[in-house]
Amino acid sequence: MFVDQVTIYVKAGDGGNGLVAYRREKYVPRGGPAGGDGGKGGDVVFEVDEGLNTLMDFRYQRHFKAKRGENGMNQKKHGKNSEDLVVPVPPGTTVRNAETGDLIADLLEHKQRAVIAAGGRGGRGNAKFATARNRAPEISENGTLGEELDVQLELKLLADVGLVGFPSVGKSTFLSTVTAAKPKVADYHFTTLNPNLGVVETKDGRSFVMADLPGLIEGAHEGVGLGHQFLRHVERTRVLLHVIDMSGMEGRDPYEDYVAINHELASYDERLQHKPQIIVANKMDLPGAEENLESFREKTEEEDLVIYPLSTITRAGIDEILYAVADELDRIPKQVEDEEPTEDRVLYKYEKEAPAFHITRADDGAYVLYGEKIESVFRRTNFDHDQAVNRFAQQMRSMGVDDALRKRGAENGDTIRLLDFEFEFVDG
Repeated sequence: MFVDQVTIYVKAGDGGNGLVAYRREKYVPRGGPAGGDGGKGGDVVFEVDEGLNTLMDFRYQRHFKAKRGENGMNQKKHGKNSEDLVVPVPPGTTVRNAETGDLIADLLEHKQRAVIAAGGRGGRGNAKFATARNRAPEISENGTLGEELDVQLELKLLADVGLVGFPSVGKSTFLSTVTAAKPKVADYHFTTLNPNLGVVETKDGRSFVMADLPGLIEGAHEGVGLGHQFLRHVERTRVLLHVIDMSGMEGRDPYEDYVAINHELASYDERLQHKPQIIVANKMDLPGAEENLESFREKTEEEDLVIYPLSTITRAGIDEILYAVADELDRIPKQVEDEEPTEDRVLYKYEKEAPAFHITRADDGAYVLYGEKIESVFRRTNFDHDQAVNRFAQQMRSMGVDDALRKRGAENGDTIRLLDFEFEFVDG
């Protein structure tokens, strides 16, 4: 089964917690702070593996979690950083934030890597908080949380050549004739429901990858039939081999088929109409094919097309087509441009800093604090030690939380809620 789109959940490792500890050594009275820092949590990293050609494995495992960093240790020993979780993906995989649709990574080359979710930073131990005024601090930090998100993986095949055309025009038969691939071949529409890949080698020693893609129908650019599942893979092929049934056995006009396919390609993405295209007039061994080919040439005379007659039954024309494809591939760049070229430049954009906190009222009358900055400070605070609690209170005061609560009408004894933690407001 070929799988080319899937949504999964990734969670990077949390950072390890810092430690509150003191030196306990013989002949060293009143030993100073010795709590070490926590280790960094592991990143979730995607790495391209050229041995993969489908996202099938993600159908069976949809959750990927990296390990958290180790906690800090005595004698100022740093907790061990967690190893990254490396997830193999096939070349041609794009990774997007499933919620926002933003592109996170576009993975093309073997061994290429991208950090999809960053691990949390380790918390500092009390050795880092020692000052001249506080030589034995009972303060440490918890590690920050690792990033977590749902991501959508989408696979676009990295074939050199893509076979396009209406269903049953002979694309699969052609692929099976020129490669060792064994696609399903039958005399009914939509035999090919999933892309098939094969390696072609010409008699002069050149080789390239060819993809037999599901047949197009009118309205495909709007999602009709296999629609976008097909067109997604056309984007990254370097050359299109447009196969047309010249026999007209399906009751269709070859020229109208040619126009319809090109309309679907251009409607999906205008850049596809500029992609190199080689026209293959297939089924030339059948009655009426020669007459239809002559009519096709007359109708496309102004386009100055080079048309290659083909019969996969008699194998007539195969070598000429493969040489033409190889010559075209030699002329165009190896890399596939997925986007229009732009100048390399950095756009500096001013973004107003988000407020440190917000205040709202809950149904039970409690004041609720929320916001990325204040929640981050809260999570990093180790509430097992009074000094750490006092430090957190000072941090909130410096953010302006006390003044903001007073303006909202908070009085002594009112409940203040931050995440799952509740405390009383004291107007000192």
